[in-house]
Amino acid sequence: MEEHIQQALKLIDGQEYGKSIQGRCEVSASGRSDAELLDVYSRAVIAVVEAVGPAVVGVSVGKQMPGSRFEQAGAGSGIIFAPDGYILTNSHVVQNARQLTATITGGTSFAATIIGTDPATDLAVIRADASSMAFATLGDSASLRVGQLIIAIGNPFGFQSSVSTGVVSALGRALRSQEGRLIENVIQHTAPLNPGNSGGPLVDSRGHVVGINTAIIPLAQGIGFSIPSNTAKWVVSQLLTHGRVRRGYLGIAGQQRPLNRRLVRFYNLTRDYAVEVLSVHSTGPAGQAGLQEGDLIVAINEQDVESVDDLHRFLAEWPIGQPMTLTVIRGTERVDLKVVPAEAGPMA
Repeated sequence: MEEHIQQALKLIDGQEYGKSIQGRCEVSASGRSDAELLDVYSRAVIAVVEAVGPAVVGVSVGKQMPGSRFEQAGAGSGIIFAPDGYILTNSHVVQNARQLTATITGGTSFAATIIGTDPATDLAVIRADASSMAFATLGDSASLRVGQLIIAIGNPFGFQSSVSTGVVSALGRALRSQEGRLIENVIQHTAPLNPGNSGGPLVDSRGHVVGINTAIIPLAQGIGFSIPSNTAKWVVSQLLTHGRVRRGYLGIAGQQRPLNRRLVRFYNLTRDYAVEVLSVHSTGPAGQAGLQEGDLIVAINEQDVESVDDLHRFLAEWPIGQPMTLTVIRGTERVDLKVVPAEAGPMA
């Protein structure tokens, strides 16, 4: 593995914590008047922006036109997380890009290439053709609390270091990715966003990146969503190591279905729903294990299942190639099947 990839992996694991551009951004506010508290708030925001702003980039996406010309087809934001030019942004920002440019504060632009994308979480890693760049620290999104101050920094429509502030308004939200998978533990916040903020960082008062801004609700003011930094760390490590995110694949199509109350009572099930198997790829892992159309999946490795999202959630964490047990109701029988998940393809 190349040295710069190893360095980037150390950074997202926190092994190089404290060496990034963030300084000490904390400001004590105890015993202050209202005017002084407002000044403390302002200085806290200013300190964060001055620390993190140099690591925020604008991402310009070009598409090829007739005559080998490139024309800008979109723009978003990103955050440098390693000094060798590694940038975290949204997958939808760089989707189908034929040419990428990353622009740092001050207006200097660098050509960039895609390292890997993960549409399932709307995250992507690109690399600018540069070195010794200012970079930010990916913090611990699990430590966030509702009501906590957060700061969104981006490059909307070419306005560099555009800043908005707000608070965490909810945790544990879920959004659908463009490919239909559920993105869990999404951060909902009140920092105003616009489409150009996509891929930009959501930062706490210590200057740590706790989320990657991904979506807004156009008709609802003050509602924004960010992919948590802990999810981003896992995705980045997968993209840097494998060039893709590896997820398990069963080879089935299914839907949620309510269970007959008699079945629930007879088998002492704890859920009222199961996943009905609508189709099975005969050569896929589930087909080879004997899963059939019409089977009702009620558990994986004795963990209750009631939706396709439960299947995706389990497979995202289960080691590929390791056998697991699917428990299904087939007619009136309860059947356990040993299944060995394979790696999902790009569209699985």
